[in-house]
Amino acid sequence: MADGTFGISAETARATAGVWDKVRDHVTPLEWPAKAELIVEINRLKRERDAVVLAHNYMTPDVFHGVGDYVGDSLGLAKEAAKSRAKVIVQAGVHFMAETSKILSPEKTVLIPDLRAGCSLAASITGADVRLIKQRHPGLPVVTYVNTTADVKAETDICCTSANAVQVVEWAAREWGVDKVILIPDEFLARNVAAQTTVGIVAWKGRCEVHERFTAQDIADMREAWPEADILAHPECPEEILAAADFAGSTGAMADYVTTRKPKQVVLITECSMASNIAAEAPGTQFIGPCNLCPHMKRITLENIRDALLHMQFEVTVPEEMAERARLAVQRMVDLPPPSIPARYDLVKARHHVAVELL
Repeated sequence: MADGTFGISAETARATAGVWDKVRDHVTPLEWPAKAELIVEINRLKRERDAVVLAHNYMTPDVFHGVGDYVGDSLGLAKEAAKSRAKVIVQAGVHFMAETSKILSPEKTVLIPDLRAGCSLAASITGADVRLIKQRHPGLPVVTYVNTTADVKAETDICCTSANAVQVVEWAAREWGVDKVILIPDEFLARNVAAQTTVGIVAWKGRCEVHERFTAQDIADMREAWPEADILAHPECPEEILAAADFAGSTGAMADYVTTRKPKQVVLITECSMASNIAAEAPGTQFIGPCNLCPHMKRITLENIRDALLHMQFEVTVPEEMAERARLAVQRMVDLPPPSIPARYDLVKARHHVAVELL
């Protein structure tokens, strides 16, 4: 690489050598020259604009390893957005994440490289829906998954992610002195949380289009084909998926499982790029399908990240009154102490016949 292999300059090769080592199994030599030049250009523009790129675990490896200043799950990125001293945040993720960054950092310019990078789960509920839910269940705290729009967060008492949902639900029940909370909008996350706690759950029928497509037959097929593989599932999957998996947790917990336990073979039941990105940190582990692509995450590319910084487009704003109300809910989540170990969803030891009121 240092001598300009693949047709790129020696200077570009040196600047991107560490990146190439991490993406070489996912980017072809034919693609690499163009991607390497974009990575160099983006990193230059970041310095000029005083910008950082927050890259979610579902970004493609060239984005994740090439230009991500902070990488991780939605909880980790939310915290980094609040701590960052940069003037500009480029959200390499989806629109609700950019809104969350703006809510926590109103003084910063927040850019989303593609305005079409949405989320099926966030689109499943509105602030008006939450107001009606609260009318139906007065006095119950509203715990809202961070995968929601700003107007939904503004109607919320505290946000959560899959990494801390059980912790947040139990905190809210204690703080409000109740034995039931509203947990919206992901139906499967709510059901999986309910199996881990004695707190009653009122849920909404929202679903992630990536995770709802997995079936118990997928797990059975993988067991038969790869009997030695560890199977890890995301809690946005249906309950039967988690019950059949060896481990279930947030993307951060999945990454921790692989890098600390170092299984010889692993199946990640989540978005495809997750395995590609962890693989660089787990060279001794073989990653096996299946996975599903998120079409929204895949709208974010090196090209439109470069364009976002070059033209300072597309800026994400949140009305101040809405942002102020949403900020309380997000900040409450951020201020909670992290769990002593990465959260997991153990449906083998779960309480059985857990009742969830689905709205």
